[in-house]
Amino acid sequence: MHRKGTDGPVVARNSGNAEGAKGSDSRAAARRQPVGEERGANAKAFDIPKQLVVEAYRRVKANRGAAGVDGETLRQFETDRKNQLYKIWNRLSSGSYFPPAVRLVEIEKDGGGIRPLGIPTVADRIAQAVVKQVLEPHVDPQFHVDSYGYRPGKSAHMAVARARRRCWTYDWVIDLDIKGFFDNLPHEYVERAVARHTTLPWVRLYVARWLRAPIQRPDGTQERRDKGTPQGGVISPLLANLFLHYALDRWLQRHHPIVPFERYADDMIVHCRSEQEAQRVLAAIRERLAACGLELHPTKTRVVYCKDGRRRQQSEHVSFDFLGHTFRARPAKDRRGQTFVGFLPAISRNAAQAIRQAIAEWRLTSRTSQSLQDLATLTNPTVRGWMNYYGRFYRSECQRVLQSLNDALSRWAHRKFKIFRRGSRRVAVRWLRRVALRDPTALALWQHGVVPDARL
Repeated sequence: MHRKGTDGPVVARNSGNAEGAKGSDSRAAARRQPVGEERGANAKAFDIPKQLVVEAYRRVKANRGAAGVDGETLRQFETDRKNQLYKIWNRLSSGSYFPPAVRLVEIEKDGGGIRPLGIPTVADRIAQAVVKQVLEPHVDPQFHVDSYGYRPGKSAHMAVARARRRCWTYDWVIDLDIKGFFDNLPHEYVERAVARHTTLPWVRLYVARWLRAPIQRPDGTQERRDKGTPQGGVISPLLANLFLHYALDRWLQRHHPIVPFERYADDMIVHCRSEQEAQRVLAAIRERLAACGLELHPTKTRVVYCKDGRRRQQSEHVSFDFLGHTFRARPAKDRRGQTFVGFLPAISRNAAQAIRQAIAEWRLTSRTSQSLQDLATLTNPTVRGWMNYYGRFYRSECQRVLQSLNDALSRWAHRKFKIFRRGSRRVAVRWLRRVALRDPTALALWQHGVVPDARL
C-alpha cells in the first residue's frame, strides 16, 4: 500500500503475521524506499542508507582536518570505525542526532586581523557530509555560472581568469568585502533557502541544529549562536553559497542584468563601465545586504579603476586583491612580442609575505646535518602547491618571491660545507646554481625554473 510522503511514495511495512512471500516483498520495497522519507512505527524515523555514511567518512578522511572539542583525531576514530559509523547512522536515522559544540580556533589573516574557525568533531564532520551529499545535487545546478567557491567543477583559477578577462573590457570594479560574513549569516534566511530546495525533513532538521550548535572557546566556555555558521564546517560553504545565491546573485541578475561579477564564497568582484554606475550599484548592494542582515566592510569595500596603458584616468584606487592575487597595471607582451601595460593579476603582497614567512619557519640554516635530498623532501610538496596556485598568472612574480628559498638554501650550504665558511656567501650561491643546472629535478623549486641567481 502506498501513501503520499514528503518527497514521494512511501511504502508502509506489513505488521502482524503476513504470508512469507508478502513479507519478503514488503521488506524489499522498504529497502527501495527513497532517502529521507518517513516509515512505519517499527522502523527508523528517516530512511538514510548506510552507504551515504560510508561515503561521507571517505570524503572526510580525504580532507583530513584537526580534532574537535572531544579531542578525537581521525586516526583515533578509525580504531573503532565500524561502530562509530554505525552510531552516526543510527542517530541520524532516528532523528536523535544533536551536534556537539564546535571548537573555536582563531588564526591570523594574511592582511592582519583574526579569522575565527569552527572545527567540528570528526563524527560531526561525517554527519554533515551525509547531509551535504543529499542537498548539494539539488542546489548546485541552480547556482549562478559565475559562482566559483566550493563547487564541483569550479575553481579559484577559473574565477581569477574570468575577472582578468572582464577587467580588459570593463573600466571599473567594485571590490566587495562583507563584514564578518560567516559569523553573521542569518539563520532564518538560510533555513528558508534550504526549504526551497528540499522537502526532506531530516535535511532541514539537521541543518537547523548545525546552525545553532554552540561554539566552545579555548578556555572551555561555550557560547550559543543565533546567527552565523562555523567557517570550517563541512556544510558551511554550501549554506553560504545558497544564501548568497538568493541574497546577491539572483538579485543582481534581476535588478542589474548588465553588470557581470565573479564570486568565490563571500569574496566578490563586480564589473562596471563607469564610476557613476559603480557607485550606484554599490549603494544598491549595500542596501540589499542590510535588508538581508549583513553589511559591507566600510574600508575594505572599494570602487577601483582598472588603470593600464590605455586607461590613464586618475583615481584613488587602481588595484584590488582577489583570491590571493593582486590586479594592477603590469608590463606584458602581446602575441607579436610588443610590450604594453595591461591590468593583470599576480601573486598578492600578502600571499608573498606568507610564503616568505613559511620559508623562514623551515629554519633551513639550522638543518646542516641534513642533505639536499632531505631538504627536497621537506620543501617540494609545499613549493609545488605554491607554484600551481600562484604561478598560473604572471608566473615571473611568483618565481621572484620563491627566490627567497634559494637564498635560504645558499645560507644552508654556506654553513654546512667547511669549504664555503671562510669565503663570502656568493661562493655558496654559485655552487648551488651549478647543482641546479646539473640536476634541475632535485628540487621542485628548480623544476619550475627558479634557479639560484649568480648575481647574488
